[in-house]
Amino acid sequence: MAEPNEGAFTFLVPAGWRTSGGIFRVNPTMQGGAAQSIAAKLDLSVKRDNFGTVMLRWLPDMLYFDMSRSPAGQMGLFPPGSNYNGMTVYPVMPAEEYIRQIVFPSVHPAAGQVQVTTRTKLPGLARQYLKLARATQPMIDFSYDAAVVSFTYSENGKQFEERMLAVVENWGQAGAGMWGNKETFYVRAPKGRLKQWEPVLREIRLSIIINQKWLSEEIRGQLVRAGIMNRTLQEMQRIDREITAHRQQVNAEINHDFFLTVTEQEDYINPFTKQVETGSNQWRFRWENNQGDVIYTNQEDYNPNTDMHLNLNGFKLSRIRKR
Repeated sequence: MAEPNEGAFTFLVPAGWRTSGGIFRVNPTMQGGAAQSIAAKLDLSVKRDNFGTVMLRWLPDMLYFDMSRSPAGQMGLFPPGSNYNGMTVYPVMPAEEYIRQIVFPSVHPAAGQVQVTTRTKLPGLARQYLKLARATQPMIDFSYDAAVVSFTYSENGKQFEERMLAVVENWGQAGAGMWGNKETFYVRAPKGRLKQWEPVLREIRLSIIINQKWLSEEIRGQLVRAGIMNRTLQEMQRIDREITAHRQQVNAEINHDFFLTVTEQEDYINPFTKQVETGSNQWRFRWENNQGDVIYTNQEDYNPNTDMHLNLNGFKLSRIRKR
């Protein structure tokens, strides 16, 4: 299905699952400043049920401000949690600390019995972000830290296990205290069952195909909103290419470090477009229709076109690309 608000990308949603949220824009007059309004933000959940017993949620990139080197901050005028030009004031922190102290409490304010079960730094993912920053914004001395943290907790009388990832981006001296998060998302399932659901959650995350027209317009809009209007068309096209290549490299890093169950991918041929697509190899058969709906099954005699429980048709087998 398409991202519901702006059509920014398409992604796979398992039959019967629900989605909520999508791309949103921050009104600078409602946030006390324009810092958060430059880029589009994403808060999107894909859930097995309304409660999100099994779910994947992408969280928005937010900007924060570290006042520790500011005279106003040293005078106590902007304590942690206050607003500075639309940015919440917090000291810059490593990704693991950011997940534990800011992200998890914000998305699970009613969680109880919270325990951190694992914490892992992701230097390879941090390097991929540094590589993109040097290619697209070489004048800013960005630095990055990335981590994944696993939790168990109770919520509304149920026990969950969850894995959460974030990248922290420090704008360095040029940013004068600005920092933010990137690539922040989490997956969860009932305690003891996250491993079982990993292939499905991983497939959802990997299925995103960015709308290149939307991406080009978003980059152009960000440059205008940031007051950087002297980029040539060729330069913006180069940034498009850098971001597309970056997504592939980031996915490879996350697949290696985030999912505990190592589930390999396979190249398939779309039976309609004949283009190569990446999908899971955890099932024997892959069916696809011309709307982009995909069904995986291990049943050799199953045909989704004759499945009375589906309100879909037009499926053809999507076969593995010959090598």
